[in-house]
Amino acid sequence: MASSPSHSDAGTAISNGNVAIAQQACDISVIVPVMNEAGNIAPLIAEIVEALSGRDFEIIYINDGSDDGSAAELTDALATVKELRVLHHATRAGQSAAIRSGLLRARGALIGVLDGDGQNVPADLPHLITQLETIRPARGMAGGVRTKRQDSAMRRRASGVARFVRRRFLKDTHPDSGCGIKVVDRDIFLQLPFFNHMHRFMPTLVRRAGGEVLAVPVAHRARSAGASKYTNLNRALVGLVDVLGVMWLLLRADKSNAVSEQRIEE
Repeated sequence: MASSPSHSDAGTAISNGNVAIAQQACDISVIVPVMNEAGNIAPLIAEIVEALSGRDFEIIYINDGSDDGSAAELTDALATVKELRVLHHATRAGQSAAIRSGLLRARGALIGVLDGDGQNVPADLPHLITQLETIRPARGMAGGVRTKRQDSAMRRRASGVARFVRRRFLKDTHPDSGCGIKVVDRDIFLQLPFFNHMHRFMPTLVRRAGGEVLAVPVAHRARSAGASKYTNLNRALVGLVDVLGVMWLLLRADKSNAVSEQRIEE
């Protein structure tokens, strides 16, 4: 079996065993981390393909150690969807690590991210892209804001508490930092510090890297298959530690000036 491709920047070559494979850049890479999401995978892939029809794109699914039918469903999809790439974690590493694995292998100048549970709506991706393009030449992120969130009242209340904490201690003014769907400039994304659960702090981390953050209304829907992998309790426990860690990162952010290169015209 050929070894897994090593990381390479978009538009260069990667090594796969003894074969050099040209990596051609594309417009957007859509990263979807999944862990035990059988039943949600094929429908969501079809929606992503439809939403990005006419664009040069790729879809990267990261199977984070699933032990249900997710791997088989991904294998079936891989045989029919030419834009699809599939990565596998040998053991579960968490959602942030899965996103990171996809990012390091992505070819797109833009990185789209959405949850694999089907609650984010891929049809929102083109609008997020369009909104991000309005800030040019600046770089940054267009983050979704769920307008009609289809979650339990308890989960919505827990999110409200987390939003208050982020606003109070991290100065995070984004109205829905926990929304899974977003589009980010790849060069900004690669500058963000990696740690477990970092995907919950994307607006703060993008601003820390000097990027702009847009809040864009998006749709949201109930799960059609599977079950949530998180509880309000485990979110709260890890969230307190994470907030302290992000506060530390903000205090030690790079304050250096922008760098420009001087050239002599011929």
